[in-house]
Amino acid sequence: MTANQRFLALDVFRGLTICLMIIVNTPGDGALTFAPLHHAHWNGFTPTDLVFPSFLFAVGNAMSFVMRKWEQKTTTEVLGKIFKRTALIFLLGFLMYWFPFVNNDDGHWALSPLSHTRILGVLQRIALCYCFASLLTYFLKRKAVIVISVGLLLLYWGLCYGYGDPSDPLSMIGNAGYKFDVWLMGENHMYHGEGVAFDPEGWLSTLPAIVNVTAGYLVGMHVQKNGKSYEGITKLILAGFVLVIIAYFWNFIFPINKKLWTSSFVLQTVGLDCMILGAVIYLIDMQHKTKWAGFFEVVGKNPLSVYLLSELLVTVLNLIEIGDQSLFSWIHQNVFNHVGDYWSSLLFAVCYMLLCWSVGYWMDKKKIYLRV
Repeated sequence: MTANQRFLALDVFRGLTICLMIIVNTPGDGALTFAPLHHAHWNGFTPTDLVFPSFLFAVGNAMSFVMRKWEQKTTTEVLGKIFKRTALIFLLGFLMYWFPFVNNDDGHWALSPLSHTRILGVLQRIALCYCFASLLTYFLKRKAVIVISVGLLLLYWGLCYGYGDPSDPLSMIGNAGYKFDVWLMGENHMYHGEGVAFDPEGWLSTLPAIVNVTAGYLVGMHVQKNGKSYEGITKLILAGFVLVIIAYFWNFIFPINKKLWTSSFVLQTVGLDCMILGAVIYLIDMQHKTKWAGFFEVVGKNPLSVYLLSELLVTVLNLIEIGDQSLFSWIHQNVFNHVGDYWSSLLFAVCYMLLCWSVGYWMDKKKIYLRV
């Protein structure tokens, strides 16, 4: 398998993930969204819950391809790259939540206080997971990475039941991660979208999320060695199936829960990602069916840029007011709200994704690829 082919499959997988992430994050009306495009309310699993862990899985895939470059560099240079990239991605995530940095209070504009700015989030979790997974895979043998990954899942299981509320250790404000986040950051720096101060990308639940990245790395190493053969693809898909089965049975005692990022959730998502990536590689590298791949490849080459654009543009559209509503709502109601409530909300999300995709397409044509 050539490097270009490997990276095409990875870019397509990553681009598919980002496109779905944008559609999920930007419906015309969140209350009028088809059920599969909602996250599970608490325990349980929907297709939407697969999106974020799939991106972490793709981060691990990409790490496996740069490992050879790291072998030619000194340890100091490698650590410098890892910590620099971690800091930049974390900072971008923090600034994204702070944006637009000012707020309007009764007609008076003032700087948004840092004391009430969310510290963690999607990009911050990516940064932390990338950092720890990179250090593990750089310094340790593959078997040690596997052992530590399993250990992290078991450790998190123990922490959740050992330090959560005895009566309900997996409730939103009774779980161990919530208690740790409140103690470390305070409620003002946490996510409030659930009606209470609860961060679905909290510090403690980052531990099992690291395994999504290390699993992606291990799969990437397997693909480089055996991915082009039918045997290699079959092993990858079967491994994914086995992980999903284990997750199913673990769910009975440690429920699949995206917001807590439970260990069973990790196995469920890694298993599905193995099967999906196996299918993508089969179509692209073995069946040579690549016409459909170009669309997602565009986004996969600039995933961070397209994702940041999608998030920041939504903020801008919600800041601009037309009458008594935001420009975001005005566009949905006046342009799309003619095909039925749920379909108009979905159509808006798809068109918004295509708008972000068009910027990625322009960047690709101009050979502009932003890396951190």
